[in-house]
Amino acid sequence: MPPKKNWVARNLPTQEAMRRNRFIAPFASRVLAPELWRFTRRSVPRGVALGAIVGIIVPFAQIAAAAFLALSCRANVPVAALTTFITNPITTPLIWVVAYKVGQWILHLDAMTYGQPLNTQVRSGDPGTWLQWFTGAVPVTAFGLLVLAAIFGGLGYLVAGWGWEAWIARKWRRRHRHKRTGA
Repeated sequence: MPPKKNWVARNLPTQEAMRRNRFIAPFASRVLAPELWRFTRRSVPRGVALGAIVGIIVPFAQIAAAAFLALSCRANVPVAALTTFITNPITTPLIWVVAYKVGQWILHLDAMTYGQPLNTQVRSGDPGTWLQWFTGAVPVTAFGLLVLAAIFGGLGYLVAGWGWEAWIARKWRRRHRHKRTGA
């Protein structure tokens, strides 16, 4: 009886099936290039950075956007797609609040406002003033998202690079120890 494959292995399309797909066929040679799917010391950090940036900035179709951008950046496609999951229904509201605070801090909007704008607007109940505050918050939040994307993208690149180096060093030490002991 053949061994059971795990769910991912059973459901992943083969390279040949992707090559025959009518949507992918016109540019299959570019999409299926081995360097985009291989885990290397350069492609993995690029994929992490790209996935973090797309995950924070792009509000929908993040996996498709990350995979498409990975083609031109020579980043690892699966890593880029997987890293977009840093934003999910649990983390997105927190990221937006932090983005607003960062944008507000950088743009020094607090210095130009009187009192507590959010608290005042929520309590007043006047839809016109609430709408005025909201339209002012959107550009600040968008700017904060750009800043957070740059920070998380850079940190992701550095951490993935360092992690890759540590993993390779550990493999070399283990191999060297194995050779030395003869086991």
